[in-house]
Order: sequence, then C-alpha cells, then structure tokens
Amino acid sequence: MAAPESFEDLDAWKVARELTNRVYDHCRREPLCRDFGLTDQLRRAAVSVMNNIAEGWESINIGEKRQAYGYARRSCGEVRSMSYVLLDNHFISPEEQTTLLDQCIRTGKLVSGLIRSLDKRD
Repeated sequence: MAAPESFEDLDAWKVARELTNRVYDHCRREPLCRDFGLTDQLRRAAVSVMNNIAEGWESINIGEKRQAYGYARRSCGEVRSMSYVLLDNHFISPEEQTTLLDQCIRTGKLVSGLIRSLDKRD
C-alpha cells in the first residue's frame, strides 16, 4: 500500500467524509430538517471531523497536527452523543443510529491511529 500523499488519501478522512454525508442525509429528512439548531450543530460537528483531519495533515508542526486530530476525535464524540438525541426524539430509527454510531467509532479509531503515528515521530 502506498503512503498517503494528501489528506484525501487518508482512510480517516474518507470515512469522515462518509460520516458527514450520512449526517447531511439525515438532516434533510422530515421532521429533523425543521430543527434548525440541532441540524446546524450536527452538521458542524460532522464537518469538523473532516476539516480537522485535513488541517492536521497539512500542518507542519507536530503539536498542531496532534491538536487538530484531537479536535477531529472530539467532534466524532459530539456526533455520537447527538445520535442519541436523534434516536430519543424519533428522528432516526435504532438501526440508523447503530450505523451512525459505528461510523463515528470507526472514524474515531482511524483518527486515533493518526495520533499514535505522531507519537512515533517524537
């Protein structure tokens, strides 16, 4: 397997992109689309995962990389937490929540791998 040359090559970013697209799909549906506060927060958190992975990759400074990847990881947790709000308020089914949780966990693990790879560089 070739080494990634850009953030678009990172599995973490690719999975975060899928997570973001899933979140946007949910947010377009009724009745969730009418809850502007929740949809805004949910979309921002999902996009934050993608953007912070990209920002970390593009950073030259190891500390900045670690910080951006940490933000991405925490944003995964934010989306996971909000998935319970979606479930509890019947915006998504239990099966859809399980899928969303699985994607958040997978993304978070991949981001954790990026963080661990920085430890090898210190």
